[in-house]
Amino acid sequence: MTILFSDYLSQLIDNPALLVTAILTLGVILVNGWTDAPNAIATCVSTRSISPRAAILMAAVFNFLGVLFMTLVNATVAQTIYKMVDFGGNSHDALIALCAALFAIVTWATAAWWFGIPTSESHALIAGISGAAIALHNGLGGINGSEWIKVIYGLVLSTCIGFGSGWIFVKTIEIIFRKVDRRRTTGIFKNAQILGGAAMAFMHGAQDGQKFMGVFMLGIFLANGQGTVTSFVIPIWLMILCSVVMALGTSIGGYRIIKAVGMDMVKLEKYQGFAADLAAASCLLASSLTGIPVSTTHTKTTSIMGVGAAKRLSSVNWGVVKEMVYTWILTFPGCGLIGYLMAKLFMMIF
Repeated sequence: MTILFSDYLSQLIDNPALLVTAILTLGVILVNGWTDAPNAIATCVSTRSISPRAAILMAAVFNFLGVLFMTLVNATVAQTIYKMVDFGGNSHDALIALCAALFAIVTWATAAWWFGIPTSESHALIAGISGAAIALHNGLGGINGSEWIKVIYGLVLSTCIGFGSGWIFVKTIEIIFRKVDRRRTTGIFKNAQILGGAAMAFMHGAQDGQKFMGVFMLGIFLANGQGTVTSFVIPIWLMILCSVVMALGTSIGGYRIIKAVGMDMVKLEKYQGFAADLAAASCLLASSLTGIPVSTTHTKTTSIMGVGAAKRLSSVNWGVVKEMVYTWILTFPGCGLIGYLMAKLFMMIF
C-alpha cells in the first residue's frame, strides 16, 4: 500500500491529527540529521582532511543520496521498524501514542546534543515507540518480539563487528603500507579519508532515513484509521522529503558531537580515520542489505575504538567511552519511559 503526494496534501488540510504527526516526524528526522549525522564526518574533520563546514555540506548531500538510493534498492529496514510495535486497535489513541513517542525522541535527542553526547537516535526511536505501544496496550502485547530481536542482533553487530573490523582494517593498512614513506601516504589518505566520510554519510542516510520513513508511513495509516496495514511501498516523494529534511538538519551542524567522537575519544592519523570509516560503512551496508536496524552512532564509535585499540589500549580515552556507554545503556529505559509517560499523558489530555 502507498499514497500519492496530492492525496497526502489533501489529507493534511482535512486532518489536523495527521498534520501534527507529520510535523513531529519531520522534527525527529531534522534532529537526527542534526545530532546523528555529525558522527559520520567526525574522523575526517578530526584528522583535518576537510574543514568542518565543507564536511557538513558533504554529509548533507550524501545523507540525501543514501536515503534515496538505498530505499529504492532495499527498504527492509523501514519494514522492520514499522512492524516492530503494534499500534492497532483504536486508531485515534494509537495516533496520539505515536505523537507522544515522537515528542519523547526529540526531547531525548536534544538533551543529548546539549551535553555533547553521541546518543543513538535509532535506539531512541525504537525505545520511544516501544514505550508508547506498551502504554497503548497496557502491557507487552504491543511489542512484536520477532522483529524486536533484530534490534538485539543489530546492537551486537554494531558493537562487536564495528570494533573488530576497525582493528582488522587498520592493521591491514599498516601491513600494506609498512614500507612506504609516511610523507608519500599523507595525500593518499587525506583524499581517502574524505571518501570514507562521504561513504559514512551515505550509509547514515541509508540506515536512519529508512527507520524514520517507516514511522512516517505508520503515522499516515493511523491518521486514516488504517491500523492494520501490514505491507507498504514507500513513495518517491516521501524519500525526497525525508532526505531533504535530514540534509537540512545536518547542515545546521553538530560540532560538539564531532569533537566528542573524533577528537576526544581517540587521536587519529589520516590512515586510521580512513580505516574507521571503511569499517563502519561496510558494517552499515551489510546491515542495510539484510534489513537489520543498527545504530550508526554505535557502529562508527566502536570502529574508532577498534582502530585506537589496534595501536594500544591506552590510545583510547576510556573515560569518554564510559560516558557514551552509559548513555547507550540509558537510552532504552530512559527514552522508553518518557515515551510511555508521554503517551499516557497525551491520551488523558486528547
